[in-house]
Amino acid sequence: MSETSIDQLLGALSEAAELGAGRVPTDELEQARRVAERAGERRALSSEHTVVGFFGATGSGKSSLMNALAGEPIARTHVRRPTTSVPLAAVWNARGASALLDWLQVSERRVMEQPFVAGQDLSLILLDLPDFDSVALEHRAIAERLAGQVDVLVWVVDPQKYADAVIHRDFIAPLATHASVTAAVLNQVDRLPAGEVGQVVDSLRGLLRRDGLERAQVLPVSATEGTGIDALRALIARFAAERKAASQRLAADVQSIARRLEAAGVPGKLRGADVQELERGLSRAANVDAVARAVAGSYRKRAGQVTGWPVTAWLLRLAPDPLRRLHLAFGRERGRDAEVHRTGMPPMNAAQRAQAGLAVRAYADSAAAGLGAGWAAAIHEHAADALESLPSELDRAVARTDLGARASWWWPLLAAIQWLALITAVIGGVWLLLPILLPLWGMVAPVIPQAEGTETWLDGWPIPFVGLLGGVLVGIVLGLIGAAVGGAVGAARRSRARRRLRKQVGAVARESVVLPIEGERERAREFAVALARAAGRKR
Repeated sequence: MSETSIDQLLGALSEAAELGAGRVPTDELEQARRVAERAGERRALSSEHTVVGFFGATGSGKSSLMNALAGEPIARTHVRRPTTSVPLAAVWNARGASALLDWLQVSERRVMEQPFVAGQDLSLILLDLPDFDSVALEHRAIAERLAGQVDVLVWVVDPQKYADAVIHRDFIAPLATHASVTAAVLNQVDRLPAGEVGQVVDSLRGLLRRDGLERAQVLPVSATEGTGIDALRALIARFAAERKAASQRLAADVQSIARRLEAAGVPGKLRGADVQELERGLSRAANVDAVARAVAGSYRKRAGQVTGWPVTAWLLRLAPDPLRRLHLAFGRERGRDAEVHRTGMPPMNAAQRAQAGLAVRAYADSAAAGLGAGWAAAIHEHAADALESLPSELDRAVARTDLGARASWWWPLLAAIQWLALITAVIGGVWLLLPILLPLWGMVAPVIPQAEGTETWLDGWPIPFVGLLGGVLVGIVLGLIGAAVGGAVGAARRSRARRRLRKQVGAVARESVVLPIEGERERAREFAVALARAAGRKR
């Protein structure tokens, strides 16, 4: 793998760690940072040397295997049976290796004079390590630390312990993503009957496949008899000659932690119905229907005041206007600051707050689907913040809505006819009274004209009486017509006001709930994309 590719993987992992801060468990993010830090440190050291570590349980024969590969008993001087207490390095081509060994914290070093493979000038470091099942905790800690630092991992097992669950669960399986830089050595095959070696090797391969190491090579070896040593030497020589192991190990480290972090999940797709249900719930909490009914009631009341029969219409002025009582305007009023204005509606009661809470939490649950606990908690935190501000925001949304309850063009027309009819009725009534009142004052009574020649039932009726009766009837009929039209238009205004109010409530829902939560979901998507790149996949 090229240096550029490693840079891209590390960059993606760093981006994911930054995006996941506060959303992913701190210990996992710390592992990601350690991987990035360790990768940077390893890349700053010798790129010529390939570091191969021998890992195994007590009695697996790591030291004897090291001696067989080195061609001399270098491990004997530092062995303190039954366990190796400190790591020992066998170094081929020592130039530039000191800083790398210092970083590995390996002080016991043997510089090899003979080439590892005849005819090849390889830069190689073999490490004989303490047992990872040692009863001495410091020995196990050394093995665990170096398992995270070496370029190539060679798991050394013996026929007695090769299937040990602890070995596979605690050590081999967690490094399953490192198959390209992993080999397994079944040592001490000389202790098995010849016919059973193949069976044990196949069994070990099956266990490694279960651990996720399908591609890891399994070599049967006997360090004491030399069986398989040449094959193991050739495998290690290939790693050293290609000089890719260090980069492959770093890439595997990054991909491993990236895949563990992917447990945080990917946000699912929200449906339009989720947003609609949120808006409906907030509309109920904001009493949109009650305000819309107030619009219809206010319109009918004011229409009746203007277009009703003037003799009785004034009584409607005694009733409070539903919109005025809520401190709501009939429409866009000049000089009205809708952003600071508040309605006169009572504060949200417990039921309304419960409706808002249910709607917001249901939306948050849908938005958090598919995400891990950290992201889900962040989304629900946004939802809780929104619930704190929603009562005032919804009230302000209602206050700034153009409710469209203004007067209609037909009001003054009908009012003019009403007053004309009333004036006609009054004149007719006064005219009828003049023959009675004027003689009382010694004045000559006027003649009351009658309707003639109309060829209708009006013929013979006094004209003033016709005016009186007609004016009253026209006023009453016009009042009924005005009430009917006012009711129909009021219903239409109610529907229009409801739509406008829901639109404003929808804007509040998007601003206070949807956008903050969607921002969190977008961050989770970017986190998932960065992890996919760090894991070597495109998303």
